[in-house]
Amino acid sequence: MYRHRLNKLLLTAFLAACWAGLPSCGSDDQGDKANVVYLNYSSGALESIDPAFAKNLYNMWTDHMVYNTLVETNEALQLVPSLARRWAVSADGLTYTFYLRDDVYFQDNAVFPGGKGRKMVAADVVYSFGRLVDPAIASSGAWIFNDRVARQEPFRAVNDTTVQIKLLAPFRPLPEILTMPYCSIVPREVAEHYGKDFSRHPCGTGPYQFHYWDEGNVLILHKNPHYWETDEQGERLPYTDAVQIGFADSKATEFFLFLQGKVDFVNGLDGSFKDLVLTKNGELKKEYLSKIRFEKKTYLNTEYIGFLTDTANALVKASPTRYRLVRQAINYAIDRKRISTYFKNGMGTPATSGFIPRGMPGYDSTGRYGYDYNPTKAMALLKEAGFPGGKGLEPFTILTPDNWADIVNFVATQLQDVGIPAKVEIIQPNILRQQMSRSQAIAFRGQWLADYPDGETYLAFFNSRFPAPPNYTRFAHATFDQWYDASMNAPDSLRHKLYQRMDSLVMSEAPLVPLFYDQRMHFTQLNVSGFSSNPMNLIDLKRVRKNNSQRPQ
Repeated sequence: MYRHRLNKLLLTAFLAACWAGLPSCGSDDQGDKANVVYLNYSSGALESIDPAFAKNLYNMWTDHMVYNTLVETNEALQLVPSLARRWAVSADGLTYTFYLRDDVYFQDNAVFPGGKGRKMVAADVVYSFGRLVDPAIASSGAWIFNDRVARQEPFRAVNDTTVQIKLLAPFRPLPEILTMPYCSIVPREVAEHYGKDFSRHPCGTGPYQFHYWDEGNVLILHKNPHYWETDEQGERLPYTDAVQIGFADSKATEFFLFLQGKVDFVNGLDGSFKDLVLTKNGELKKEYLSKIRFEKKTYLNTEYIGFLTDTANALVKASPTRYRLVRQAINYAIDRKRISTYFKNGMGTPATSGFIPRGMPGYDSTGRYGYDYNPTKAMALLKEAGFPGGKGLEPFTILTPDNWADIVNFVATQLQDVGIPAKVEIIQPNILRQQMSRSQAIAFRGQWLADYPDGETYLAFFNSRFPAPPNYTRFAHATFDQWYDASMNAPDSLRHKLYQRMDSLVMSEAPLVPLFYDQRMHFTQLNVSGFSSNPMNLIDLKRVRKNNSQRPQ
């Protein structure tokens, strides 16, 4: 407790020093850097700038700067054209046709004749998608097309501006899944020339092009002078000349740099700053309102506690979570509102409406089939299950990484209050993921972020024919699988109703406890405008402008 208070005092002193304009905290030569966007990637260095390996947030952010996809998702979660002007699907749902722009050029690269980038054509789309499923590439994004596309000629260039994708079975979210950075378009000759080193020599059609990378220290991207997009007034995008990315590993250090004016944008907030910067309602405290800009928006991420439900597993046979009524009781025993208010400072909505998060098509705003906080109901369910007051229940352990220990310990305390003997074990994140994938975790803390803007990305979590990931709970229900199949070639209105029915069925079986629907927490400098991101937290810098007269002092 003493150390916690000391840390708060040190943080408070540091912030006061920064705002007072002490030399150690002021900006230095920012006047010469007004047209450069400064970012920091905390929690580990950038792994790759090859879209075939866009498996984490920072990889995706960088790929989105360097490359384009056929279609994109905007801030309102709508599909918008990008490299494809328009698209169509056949009546049987098996063939998608995309009609491409004819004015897009790859960035300059030494591999091209004369070093000048050539025009992008449909053959590049065919190559890029085929590269994803090529075993020799071993892309982490191969799942996008594996077991979905036709086995013979799944991708076909009809002509230079028309490309077709053929499926094994209908999959209506296909256009949405193509918005993922995995599906960025790359030039064959550059990718094949560099082979496994393509990540160090990236080449795409995006707004910024590769310039310099000192791995773990700094990455510099320059404006692509031939970028194809313009704004509403016809001005070529992007507005800024460069992006410089640093790699300070600590989120706390990142926020210090932000307060010093050395970083233009911060995603999220280190827990040590939470109470200093935000109110319990998730608003910026008044002393910061004139100094930084803060926005919170929908983030398609559901935080949860999951249960292994495969009753053939020996671990499950000895656990109280094998009983549906006990899992339902656990859901009623947890006060999600207190978690959101006191542990998240209001940055999240209590997950009382199912697994599909708020903001995603298929989300049920009525909350008809979710769980609210009702310990009396929880104890009644325990009695119905044959464990009055929890008598006879064997203890079980919830596995969690350290950064979630406070919330999971609170959950365990609430379960114990109604007679459910839960314990908490801290475990390394990579080991936890391994145990979840191998069905070795009875109960575990997890989060599920949307890969693309369709509720199917959450429902795939429960499809019995899918491995782990995504089906970490090993949930299996024949009716669910039938509804899932029916939804894949249904029009949107019917598909979203089927999504709600599937979500309702899952909640009735309670293979997990949805805790809260997340929110994006973005901090930007006051001299930065035009910054945007979509609900998957994919940032877009094309329209960012910097006003040097308003730079931090």
